[in-house]
Amino acid sequence: MNKKKKKKTHVPFRLNILFFLVFVLFSALILRLGVVQIVYGDDYRREIEKTEEVTVNNSVPRGKMYDRNLKLMVDNQPLDAITYTRKQGTKQTEMVETAEKLAKLIEKDTNKVTERDKKDFWILNHPKLAAKKITDKERKKVEQGELEESDLYKLQLKRITEEEAKLSKKDMETLAIYREFASGYALTPQIVKNKKVTKEEFARVSENLDSLPGVDISTDWDRFYTYNKTLKSVLGKVSSSEEGLPSESLDYYLARDYSRNDRVGKSYIEQQYEDILQGQKAKVRNVTDKSGNIVDSEVITEGQRGKDLILTIDMDLQLATEKIIEKQLIAKKKLGNTKFLDRAFVVMMDPNTGEVLTMAGKKYEKDPKTGRSSIEDFALGNITTSYTMGSSVKGATVLTGYQQGAIQPGTYFYDTKLKIKGTKAKGSYSNFGNINDLTALKVSSNVYMFRTAINIAGAHYVPNEPLNINSSAFSTIRNSFAQFGLGTRTGIDLPNEMSGFKGSETSPGKLLDLAIGQYDTYTPMQLVQYVSTIANGGNRMKPHMVKEIREPVDDNEELGPVDEDISPTVMNRLDMKGDWIKRVQSGFEKVTMEQGGTAYTYFGHKPYTVAAKTGTAQAFYDGPNRTDYSEPQDTMNITLVGYAPAKNPEVAFAVVVPWAYQGHTGHSMSKEIGEEIMDTYFKLKKERAKKENTETSTDLKVENGKDVQKDQAEVRKSQENE
Repeated sequence: MNKKKKKKTHVPFRLNILFFLVFVLFSALILRLGVVQIVYGDDYRREIEKTEEVTVNNSVPRGKMYDRNLKLMVDNQPLDAITYTRKQGTKQTEMVETAEKLAKLIEKDTNKVTERDKKDFWILNHPKLAAKKITDKERKKVEQGELEESDLYKLQLKRITEEEAKLSKKDMETLAIYREFASGYALTPQIVKNKKVTKEEFARVSENLDSLPGVDISTDWDRFYTYNKTLKSVLGKVSSSEEGLPSESLDYYLARDYSRNDRVGKSYIEQQYEDILQGQKAKVRNVTDKSGNIVDSEVITEGQRGKDLILTIDMDLQLATEKIIEKQLIAKKKLGNTKFLDRAFVVMMDPNTGEVLTMAGKKYEKDPKTGRSSIEDFALGNITTSYTMGSSVKGATVLTGYQQGAIQPGTYFYDTKLKIKGTKAKGSYSNFGNINDLTALKVSSNVYMFRTAINIAGAHYVPNEPLNINSSAFSTIRNSFAQFGLGTRTGIDLPNEMSGFKGSETSPGKLLDLAIGQYDTYTPMQLVQYVSTIANGGNRMKPHMVKEIREPVDDNEELGPVDEDISPTVMNRLDMKGDWIKRVQSGFEKVTMEQGGTAYTYFGHKPYTVAAKTGTAQAFYDGPNRTDYSEPQDTMNITLVGYAPAKNPEVAFAVVVPWAYQGHTGHSMSKEIGEEIMDTYFKLKKERAKKENTETSTDLKVENGKDVQKDQAEVRKSQENE
């Protein structure tokens, strides 16, 4: 029997090859691990431990505002706040999850949530369903370059149904909170809620901070106005944390190291003095790991709240003046022919420094819903609205006449109506006969000013003949008026000041109107600057609302040291002789202090002296209801300018009552207001002087008492020694 040949198996050989390959692979792996560990170990360790330093700015409360007597006007009211600080790399889904938890602890206003927000939120929460809103054909168009990715997103938004975007109340709150989360910047606290945060909400959030990544409790602030609406429009507004930087000034503020959600002054004093009120932000350096977690924080510079402003305003005088205006508006509105009367203005200023003591304005406003009218603050109207001021400007006309050689001090004109061919007769309210410049101011002669303007224009008046003038006289008079501040910006430290309107016609009749303040328009602030220039002897002073800038201090009850004292600024000096200005001052005194003066009845019997000029201008109503009339409506503007005491002025004033009445005669509201504000000014001055004397006397008594006690103690000690 043949022996069977043994079958040779290949399994062991294959296993050996497999084991060999495994050995080679393990050897390569060990070798690679060795290279990583030994050669590149330090590099990889540094990469793992790599951190990033990010510096953020934390905002601080704004500076306060005080009146000239150091009465607090604007402060910062502390508010409990809930904030969210997003770390770098935080996913949207993580923020939504945190927002859902926070929504269970607080109530969040949802009024700012838009339909677009709802659809974006739906896409975020339903990514698969959102993907189905786009067809394969539309995706191919993106690949082919026919559509952009943004176009697909727009299609998704468009195809989300109203039912799909509908959210429950709690989901709406979650979305509202998420909106706040998403609007913040990495490592910068974002306000989630700072209005009407209840103690219960504050406590609940505080207890659950461990489960709310990025959420924290803090203290925010809001502007508080001690005197409610008084001067609030002039003091200005501050943007909210939701508004942040105004879009129109975004680049300006970003270039100055502001954050987009910083709160800044939006208008008037808050805006004008933003750099002063904003303060020094706290700078914090945050060190983050690769996951965006903060591993260390270091304060680089401590924050400091904004500097404080001491305003020139006298709040006692301001409040009293506003009451006077309101009382007069209510009383005069009850009279006949006052359907257009709806506003009045008073500005009072130190003519020697330009410090604005009061800036009061009131007007009737009708509620569009109820139809009811109420008197509201309109202090801004003193710089943002202009009117024909009438004879109040005649002091500038006389001085312009002197300067141009059209008249001399003491020049006489016969006051009777002028009859220029082709026009209506123009004259004063009465024929005054032969009068000089002083009497012309005293009785407010129009004809005297007409004759002065005719001479300035190089014309010759002949009754019933045409009047041929040099039209350059308009520029001559306007340029001269601008030296006083009429028809040009006053330079006050407030934005949005208007300069008024200049008439475009150059007919002879319009030139005569210009000379008596019935052509161009001026603001109440321009009017007080004009009369101040006459009062102080020829210096046009720049009006200003801020008197001092003070350093902030930690003690809320204390005022810091003076950082800057705002010095008076002379904008220009009248190019006129001092004797001419004194001549006009004498004419202004006759208006109030001599029988027959147009304001003598109101000031002639006072214990103080006033120099003033009254004004009445024929005008057309151009107020808020002008569209109700197909034809221009005739009306009268009445004004009063002046200063006191007459020989040594310390206060100048301008009273403007536009559209006061219809017809040629009416009430004397401007003079009555002028009388009352001057009575109030000197009454307050007397009361303060009496109080100061009493306090000084008390201090002296205390000091004397201490000296007596000291002397008695020394006597007793001497007796004991003996």
